[in-house]
Amino acid sequence: MSLENVLDRIDSDLSEATDRLMELLRIPSISTDPAFKAECDRAADWLVADLQTLGVTAEKRPTPGHPMVVGHVDGPGPHLLFYGHYDVQPVDPLELWDRDPFDPAIEETPAGKVIRGRGSSDDKGQLMTFLEACRAWKAVHGALPCKITFFLEGEEESGSPSLVPFMQENAEELTTDIALICDTGLFESAVPAITTQLRGLLGEDFTITGPSRDLHSGMYGGIAMNPIRVLSGILAGLQDETGAVTLPGFYDDVPELADEIRAQWQGLNFDHETYLGDVGLKAPAGEQDRTPLEQIWSRPTCDVNGIWGGYTGDGFKTVLPSEASAKLSFRLVGQQDPDKIRASFRHYLESNLPDGFTVTYRTEKGSPASQMSIADPAFEKARKALSDEWPRPAAYVGCGGSIPIAGYFKDILGVDSMLIGFGKDDDQIHSPNEKYDLQSFHKGTRSWARILAELTK
Repeated sequence: MSLENVLDRIDSDLSEATDRLMELLRIPSISTDPAFKAECDRAADWLVADLQTLGVTAEKRPTPGHPMVVGHVDGPGPHLLFYGHYDVQPVDPLELWDRDPFDPAIEETPAGKVIRGRGSSDDKGQLMTFLEACRAWKAVHGALPCKITFFLEGEEESGSPSLVPFMQENAEELTTDIALICDTGLFESAVPAITTQLRGLLGEDFTITGPSRDLHSGMYGGIAMNPIRVLSGILAGLQDETGAVTLPGFYDDVPELADEIRAQWQGLNFDHETYLGDVGLKAPAGEQDRTPLEQIWSRPTCDVNGIWGGYTGDGFKTVLPSEASAKLSFRLVGQQDPDKIRASFRHYLESNLPDGFTVTYRTEKGSPASQMSIADPAFEKARKALSDEWPRPAAYVGCGGSIPIAGYFKDILGVDSMLIGFGKDDDQIHSPNEKYDLQSFHKGTRSWARILAELTK
């Protein structure tokens, strides 16, 4: 019996596999709303029962929030950890949905059949591609191909408050050779991808205070320094005319992109004009000596997310405000240390305050970037497997956002992650009318079967 038998089984079982996904999608496991706590428990119970049909020793493990589902199956090496999450986003505004979000259905669209419903793409449909690949493998071979630990979370969409403590308490049990995370997508909805770089995140929320109260501009205008003017100058000085961030030491721990990865990215033929044109923009605004994909995936950023101060209501209130506030975010790459970047920013800010001005901060702890070592042969095996399934060859890609779980696996378990998913750009995750292409579900399942075959040769 070969991989082809497993793939044939996936093809013939597609209807039943889709029915199983529909059953899971009908459970409204909204983790952020306490009213759905019982439904999150029900989703965890459903997954425990489903894993047990695969011969996995699985159980629902309590946390202060929603339960984790942990399962183990023994076998020859390597030892894989598969992670997914069973919780979903709220469905508001409900009136913008074309159907009940928890009454999923197959719909015909001009682009093909889609599975419509909350969680179809993020992350129940993605999660089930791996379970269905395991189901087909067991049906054909009588057992799964290697030792696998299943780790399914119920709080990803609500900030994962229980995740780190649970991982720390169960680190020995969860440590494996490599982790597989299915919560990403195809590049430009067409190219299979393994995400190997994730940017970190640092936020700064602060208020600059000058005069002791709001001042009448007729009496104090000109002689009194306006906090909004001070804030504007500070924010304007954070980047130079080329788009580079000016903070001292900001680029000290930013690595250069490997030639192999740069060549792969160039081969993706990313159309930045269309990408920006879709949101009414034209020219890239980042570092001008970097390609658009580098700007998104492998370069750090500094962005102003909000500014406020003074009177903003109807009409005019001619005051010099006492305070001016802003929120900033820094996307971090490589070995950039959030604490070091925070210290550099605060030194810059405080050095530019006029005499008598003060600043207060409201911030949370930042998270560093995650970068996977593709020197591990498992990465190239997985890339080959994906290339064999899809029309276009797979690529190692970056991610402009942050996926904290990959960093936790590295920091707590010492395990690198392969982030492989089959979502598309138009899946409308977190929005009304979320969908997952039936092709993504089908070929995603086939892809995991191929990956398992390659990793266990």
